[in-house]
Amino acid sequence: MQIPQALPASPAGFRSGFVALIGRPNVGKSTLLNQLVGEKVAITSPVAQTTRHRLRAILTTPQAQLVLLDTPGIHKPHHLLGERLVQSARAAIGDVDVVLLLVDGSQPAGRGDGFIVDLLRQASQPVHLALNKHDLVEPARAAELAASYRDLVAQNQGGTSPSWPLHPVSGLTGAGTHELVQSLAAALPPGPHLYPLDAVSDQPEQLLLAELIREQVLHQTREEVPHSVAVRVERVVDDGPRTAVLATVVVERSSQKAILIGKGGSMLREIGRGARLQMQKVFEGPVYLELFVKVVPHWRRHPTRLAELGYNGD
Repeated sequence: MQIPQALPASPAGFRSGFVALIGRPNVGKSTLLNQLVGEKVAITSPVAQTTRHRLRAILTTPQAQLVLLDTPGIHKPHHLLGERLVQSARAAIGDVDVVLLLVDGSQPAGRGDGFIVDLLRQASQPVHLALNKHDLVEPARAAELAASYRDLVAQNQGGTSPSWPLHPVSGLTGAGTHELVQSLAAALPPGPHLYPLDAVSDQPEQLLLAELIREQVLHQTREEVPHSVAVRVERVVDDGPRTAVLATVVVERSSQKAILIGKGGSMLREIGRGARLQMQKVFEGPVYLELFVKVVPHWRRHPTRLAELGYNGD
């Protein structure tokens, strides 16, 4: 049995608490999260709605400990899975001390951003606004784009002056993230360390492994497959020199199963190879990964199937 680590003594003036990353799909929440903690704790891909679970990452500085919640993108759902993902993101707003609204700062404010701003206007917690992808914007254009978000916030606050601090950042390069962390930390309440100093995530091991496999599916397959895929880790066995992982990849149609397997099993081998390389970093040693593909028709619309795969909307 693993003995829990004792929490360190917190210096005078130390702050700690929870920060929810909220935003539309594909604005770079997971990329920014990984940048802030300095490790890969959330999967990323160019595919919208990559994040499906509320993930907690831990960032500790000499002055504060921030527990960062990566949430699914808020969007108009088209099936029960989508409804539960949005429900999960919205529920996170009431569970935290500070909300970080992340937007695509390389594009002007849009209706989807306005919907979330209006939603957050009702929140009692302080809200910070991060303009991500700042590295893609020319300086002359940056001021214009920032103004579009300031105007949006002011409109949704009844025309009053915006009270949400605005932070141009880049989740890819790290630009602006030091200032962002300082500002978020200052908004947290005084409190002790909530996790050990070296903790970066409290994500369950099986969920992390399942997400690493799903990440490879997102990177390797064509557009019709990614949103129809779920992964369930069936078993993890430490047999000494290596760790064995057995997992099932769930899809909705036989045609998607054929794509995932590929000619002679080539696609599934490539997905397994990429996932295994990431898993070896987690276990710091060799990994044997065995993947199966299973067709479960319409699983995204079936409450029981969603619950079996861990999508409960909480």
